[in-house]
Amino acid sequence: MSTIPKLALIPSGYKASKVYSVLPTNGDGDFTFSRTSNATRVNENGLIETVGSNVPRLDYSHSSCPSLLLEPQRTNLITYSEDFSQWSDEGDAFVQLSDVISPDGNQNAYTVTNASDLSLGGDYIGRPITGLTSSATYIFSIYIKLKTATTVKIAIRDGSTGAVVKSSALTAQGWNRLTVSKQNGVSTTTIAVWIGDADGTFDIWGAQLEEGSYATSYIPTEGSTVTRLADVCNNSGSSDLINSTEGVLYAEISANGVDGGKWISLSNGTTNERVSIAFQAEDIRLYIKNTSGLIWDYTYTSANIFNDNKIGLKYKSGDYALWINGTEVSTSSNSNLPSGLNSLQFDSGGGSLNFYGNVKYVAVFKEALTDAELQTLTTL
Repeated sequence: MSTIPKLALIPSGYKASKVYSVLPTNGDGDFTFSRTSNATRVNENGLIETVGSNVPRLDYSHSSCPSLLLEPQRTNLITYSEDFSQWSDEGDAFVQLSDVISPDGNQNAYTVTNASDLSLGGDYIGRPITGLTSSATYIFSIYIKLKTATTVKIAIRDGSTGAVVKSSALTAQGWNRLTVSKQNGVSTTTIAVWIGDADGTFDIWGAQLEEGSYATSYIPTEGSTVTRLADVCNNSGSSDLINSTEGVLYAEISANGVDGGKWISLSNGTTNERVSIAFQAEDIRLYIKNTSGLIWDYTYTSANIFNDNKIGLKYKSGDYALWINGTEVSTSSNSNLPSGLNSLQFDSGGGSLNFYGNVKYVAVFKEALTDAELQTLTTL
């Protein structure tokens, strides 16, 4: 099994630092990691594969360099995610096993023909989903590969009226994951997921409907719903490795959605004393406080949180600075400091607001770095 990549940008002459790893070669992880269910990742060959319970996922979906994938609990509500013979083919639409290799490396995709109409009584394939919450947000995703078709649409339809709530179109070649979300407008607890409006044949694989605002990693099903439990990765560090007087918290991270706050913190195990970096909505936020009150709270609105961002947060009495992708974006001269920092956690410092996204590197420096060092460290 691969190990978390080490932080190659830190030259040996830099001040004392700690690079944190989930899967080191010696088998002693820096973090306490758990996920008491199977889950999937994209491996180094670009294929979707299943990993077992409590195995951290090194995911290659973003680039040739892996990142640690951390996700919340999600359930695939589509009971047959790969066996499309269990779906309805309406009108002249027809679905059959394909001769192509699916995204998991097996010959188990299906080919769809004559799915030319998404209207009621038209030509499409679909499946009703019952027992939902009418006020909740759901997202439907499926892998599609165009064959003779140049366009395909997927849709979420109101199970009561049949009206299209939302649709999304695919025109790109190769296997692509197409998604569409339902945020409001469904009048009952039943919706239908439909595929059609194509001008030719196409292949499908890996259907998923989950409650949430963004699609998470694929959850295969074979006749029943399946839940992937949340990744939990926390509780690393010690007072010997983390300096409360000065230092730098560095992370190269990206988000996979905009719901809630996603935090990484140095703390004393509570939110009362902490140095934190977060994705807050679509922005990058820092938050530093001690028991006396807030020290520094700043939100940077110019980053794309879905890209890999290199973030360096320097803390030192009278000399605070935030560096993002090679640029110093904000400073503070506050003389107060947090105390008792002894833990690095993928949360707000006290066990809430877990970080969910992709983590390439995390490092802690025991001394504040110079501007030149921070620029080098955070340059893309």
